[in-house]
Amino acid sequence: MSYLYTAIGDSLTTGFGALPGNGFVPVYRRMAERRLRAPVGSVNLGINGLTTAALEQRLSRDPMFRQAVRDADIVTLSIGGNDLIKAAKAVSFRPGHLSPALERALYACKRNFSEIMGSLWQLKNGSRRPYIIRMVGLYNPYPQLSEATDWVRQFNGYVAGYSSNVCGFASIYYEFAGNERGLLSLDHVHPNGRGYRVIAGKLDALGYSRLG
Repeated sequence: MSYLYTAIGDSLTTGFGALPGNGFVPVYRRMAERRLRAPVGSVNLGINGLTTAALEQRLSRDPMFRQAVRDADIVTLSIGGNDLIKAAKAVSFRPGHLSPALERALYACKRNFSEIMGSLWQLKNGSRRPYIIRMVGLYNPYPQLSEATDWVRQFNGYVAGYSSNVCGFASIYYEFAGNERGLLSLDHVHPNGRGYRVIAGKLDALGYSRLG
């Protein structure tokens, strides 16, 4: 028995900010192998800078993405952070403009996420093998901004609402809040190796009961 793990998402999925082999995808894959006591192959489809809108397009139109999801026993999804970052940068973090810009981005982000999940269900519909989907929550890349804190909390609450016996939500917000210096890389936005291990550990803790 062996398993296939497909990782989709943004720069967290690519492991940006950590040394090769230290992103959450390879670390989680190794954890899954130990827990399942079986080989786990992986396909990493992470794209730096990916937004919810762009991922939704990939899942609906890109044959490689669609097939990799269809084939997967384990799917991880990390998305949403770039929606926040782009909205904040677009108004240059100006206080009077920030709240409305983030509100618009959050509305679009939730709608796109709903479509992403719909695409995943459609691609997995009729799957003969049991599978699990794991959603990575967001930490706040701008902890100094209360507007960003609110945005991340609202987005995480929305994503957590998709939890089921198939879908698990890995909450990482509280692990990173106040610990940014130890868990983020030199750019202060992406995790370092320690941060990615935290993410992998939270995914692993959700278990594999449907597979094992």
